[in-house]
Amino acid sequence: MQPPAREYVEPTRAGRGHLAAVLTMNSPICLVENKNEHLLVNKQAVQILEHISQPVVVVAIVGLYRTGKSYLMNRLARQNHGFPLGSTVQSETKGIWMWCVSHPSKPDHTLVLLDTEGLGDVEKGDPKNDSWIFALAVLLSSAFVYNSMSTINHQALEQLHYVTELTKLIKTKSSTTPEEVDGSTDFVSFFPDFIWTVRDFTLELKLKGHPITEDEYLENALKLIPGMSAKIRSSNLPRECIRNFFPKRKCFIFDRPTNDKELLAHIDDVSEDQLDPHFQEQTNRFCSYIFTRARTKTLREGFMVNGPRLGALVVIYVDTINSGAVPCLENAVTTLAQRENSVAVQKAADHYSEQMAQRVKLPTDTLQELLDVHMDCEREATTVFMEHSFKDDEQEFQKKLVEIIKNKKEAFLQQNEQASLTYCQARLNQLSEALMESIAAGVFCVPGGHKCYIEAKRRIEQGYWQVPRKGVKAKEVLQSFLQAQAAIEQSILQADRALTDGEKAIAAERAMKEAAEKEQELLRQKQMEQQQEMEAKVRSMQENIAQLREKLEKERNNELRELERMLEHKLKVQEDLLKEGFRKKSEEMQAQTNYLQNVIDSAKNESIPLIVQFLERIGSQLGSILNVPGGVMTRILKGITSFFKKK
Repeated sequence: MQPPAREYVEPTRAGRGHLAAVLTMNSPICLVENKNEHLLVNKQAVQILEHISQPVVVVAIVGLYRTGKSYLMNRLARQNHGFPLGSTVQSETKGIWMWCVSHPSKPDHTLVLLDTEGLGDVEKGDPKNDSWIFALAVLLSSAFVYNSMSTINHQALEQLHYVTELTKLIKTKSSTTPEEVDGSTDFVSFFPDFIWTVRDFTLELKLKGHPITEDEYLENALKLIPGMSAKIRSSNLPRECIRNFFPKRKCFIFDRPTNDKELLAHIDDVSEDQLDPHFQEQTNRFCSYIFTRARTKTLREGFMVNGPRLGALVVIYVDTINSGAVPCLENAVTTLAQRENSVAVQKAADHYSEQMAQRVKLPTDTLQELLDVHMDCEREATTVFMEHSFKDDEQEFQKKLVEIIKNKKEAFLQQNEQASLTYCQARLNQLSEALMESIAAGVFCVPGGHKCYIEAKRRIEQGYWQVPRKGVKAKEVLQSFLQAQAAIEQSILQADRALTDGEKAIAAERAMKEAAEKEQELLRQKQMEQQQEMEAKVRSMQENIAQLREKLEKERNNELRELERMLEHKLKVQEDLLKEGFRKKSEEMQAQTNYLQNVIDSAKNESIPLIVQFLERIGSQLGSILNVPGGVMTRILKGITSFFKKK
């Protein structure tokens, strides 16, 4: 029996990108199907994830089949029904099933529950699939729950041999240094929190006669067994892997839900008051811990995972497994980054276009007015890009965005000019209509006609300048009109018999002077606009560098914190080994701790100069895209160096 098909309604356009998909997902859906020893991603499940723009907290549960995993997941969904519980020895869940629900304590997050098929199912032909399901649960989750029965003893740890295979099934980097030995040094930086749930626990929580906590019980069970025989080394391996790979560990024990076999067989239909009170309290504590302590799923450098990113990771990992290769976190992140950065560019470009369209009413009164709005919109668009992009190592996507926004800005400038040109021409044609009719009728071809013409023309100019928001082409349109009238004016002037030759010469000279002054005024306007456009380009370059600098510093700090956490964990493992008498194993870890310490020291000492060099190189490329003059660009890039010198 499989879980019922979940009720899912395609969200409306208005609901997309929010929780519309989650709120209508009333039951689980298969995410990764395990069919004929082949893993297959369910496209419908990925489509659901693509509608969840919120960060996700991903809780995956694994364990032997028929150990009650699904019951715990239903409790996390705050439902009695959902993931099938089953009442026979046959495993119900095949592959990985997903249930997305609204997070009860983080309103801006989505809780993604992953229930995996039981490990060690006798009906399965190839146990290798168990290992891949286990590895996928580790790769996808931020909280990893291992569910077992009765007690954490030698047998329970032997059943957890899957954890020992992770070094063969997962790579953090496409290539590793000799200091990293098996390539698992970085596991601690991205592995989920490890939670061991022990069902039907009947022992007393005591050690050497003293009460201990659940967590102390787990840590004591993970202590290494002294000895060097092959059997002991094999027994210690899962203990070492859990201690080395999972820095944050937690344990929960559960009493038997009820001693009534009939109720156990149909526990999804049993009301809470029919269950053992201790079991109820233990279940509530487990759920409360997950709701309050389970972390948001993140990638390296603290980049949060949302629904679409989680769906993409599922596809990337399963495709890699099916190809016969080993999932590599670095390659997966790079592949995801390519997709996400393309989306980030589109989001940022769309934001720019939408905001410009909303805020700009064409034609603008001045060029500066348009450029000011452009700068605000570009700043916001760059922020959108920075928030949604990651691992844009050579800033290829940022440079692409700069180019796109530059082209969009130029298109807006052209539209603004055309709108101004069209509007001014229409208003000037309207104002000069009577004048043109008088000229055609020969009204000014009489003694004193020149004076009348000049007065009529000035009235047109006065009326034109009273027209509001003519835009950037106002002077140019008027100048073209006046230039077109120059020959007509000269003809009227020469035909005016009321004027002497001297008066005509003075009037002609005055007209030439006025025309020259207007030409100079128009030239000054164009020069000022060119300066304004150059200043806008400089501000654009400065803003892009400033936001990039801020992001690089944030990533550097995140990386340092990540490395320091890794080192702290490795040193703690070393210390514990030494305390437990495993001096040789402790010394063997020294190469890893030395390597991490060297990486941290290098990051602290060399990262600032490297950031400066990187910003100077990228800044120069951005300046070229924006056509910023070399001298101006040099001054801006020098400012980068002086900024870091002050720090």
